[in-house]
Amino acid sequence: MSRRRASRLLGVCGVVGAGALLLLALGDLPRLGDVPHPYAARAVPAALSRNTANVISSVNFDLRAFDTVGEEFVLFSAAVAALLLMRRFHDEEGRDRELAYGPRDVWSAVNLVGFALLAPTVMVALYVIAHGAVSPGGGFQGGAVLATGLHMAYLAGDYVVLQRLRPVAVFDVAEAVGAAGFVLLGMSALFVGDPFLTNWLPTGTLGELASAGMVELFNVAVGMEVASALVLLVAKFLDQALVVGSDGGDG
Repeated sequence: MSRRRASRLLGVCGVVGAGALLLLALGDLPRLGDVPHPYAARAVPAALSRNTANVISSVNFDLRAFDTVGEEFVLFSAAVAALLLMRRFHDEEGRDRELAYGPRDVWSAVNLVGFALLAPTVMVALYVIAHGAVSPGGGFQGGAVLATGLHMAYLAGDYVVLQRLRPVAVFDVAEAVGAAGFVLLGMSALFVGDPFLTNWLPTGTLGELASAGMVELFNVAVGMEVASALVLLVAKFLDQALVVGSDGGDG
């Protein structure tokens, strides 16, 4: 059996197995509205008691913040692994001048829209991160939007502008600061006699920007880490894709 045929067979088996498990799970679901939700019944009052209007952020950064530490470091580890596995070899370093032009044959309308959306997308991302405790969103979502906004420059067809917008060394440091900042913020509770990751800061008025204590600070740290990690990942993928393209591949 050829390798391609074996991979197709393995893929078919995986899809069939996943489909069977999905059907079994759907068949065992209760009817809509028939099941109580004790988790939600406890999470909402707990969030309101901390003056956190966004219950999701309360769950992520207050009620189960220790789990969020692990989730954050999953992305951190993925970015570090990508940097190690896709680091450029010495013979590729001399191709920066050739790779700096990026994609060509981009329509002028796409170029204009890409640059026009760059600043608004970044502003929306910062808004989502800053208001993570009072409205839908937060550090994870805002960080992803921020990384996407920066790469509008590449979609517009200008790799040079993208390189200037996201210096890899700066985002490398920012990722480490964001990941370490989350842990250090959690450790700050130890100095006031509370357990690790306790929301020990005083809370304000429900619905106001500074109303949820440590939740806002956790959102900022996670937003910095997520945005930086995604920027680093995409940067390495783009560099490798352009290197392959310059070697005469399909890129």
